[in-house]
Amino acid sequence: MPLLAGFATSLSLIIAIGAQNAFVLRQGLRREHVLPVVLTCAVSDAVLISGGIAGLGALLTSSPLALSIAKYGGAAFLFTYAVIAARRAVRPGAMSPADHAPAALRSVVLTCLGFTYLNPHVYLDTVVLLGALANQRGTDGRWIYGLGAVAASFAWFFALGFLARKLGPLFARPRAWQFLDAGIALVMTTLAAWMVLPAH
Repeated sequence: MPLLAGFATSLSLIIAIGAQNAFVLRQGLRREHVLPVVLTCAVSDAVLISGGIAGLGALLTSSPLALSIAKYGGAAFLFTYAVIAARRAVRPGAMSPADHAPAALRSVVLTCLGFTYLNPHVYLDTVVLLGALANQRGTDGRWIYGLGAVAASFAWFFALGFLARKLGPLFARPRAWQFLDAGIALVMTTLAAWMVLPAH
């Protein structure tokens, strides 16, 4: 069934720990602008998946310049955020959400958009791969497959963002936030390096 196939494939692609998921998790733990963040991620996925089904994937893969800009721009963005997370990690006294005023909504949404649209792997997963898989389902089945993929994205990001607060007692101590941000810094740095280093 195209709907279930789209749901399962999309979920398997986005559930892996990555830059976007790490950001959503942190916002959920801080209980800070969670709804705008998860909506930004899910709606962006819907737009990208729809673009892939409509044929944007073939256009992207045919443009080496666009792929290079996405690769190096995304790596720079991820490394910058890694530095910010590392700075938070070395100052454990600043880890608790109660110790900081909430970040401005505009700043949080722009950062979320950066994690979404400056990451070339997002395009490869949603536009190229899911778009290609959907189009194998024929004219009628491709949009049903896409609907399943979009539903998986909404389900995942809402669960990650709003269920993260259940871990609140664990992160009541500054040390837990220190480990979280250290882990985020490591993930971001690894992803940034993976983008720009030549494959072996």
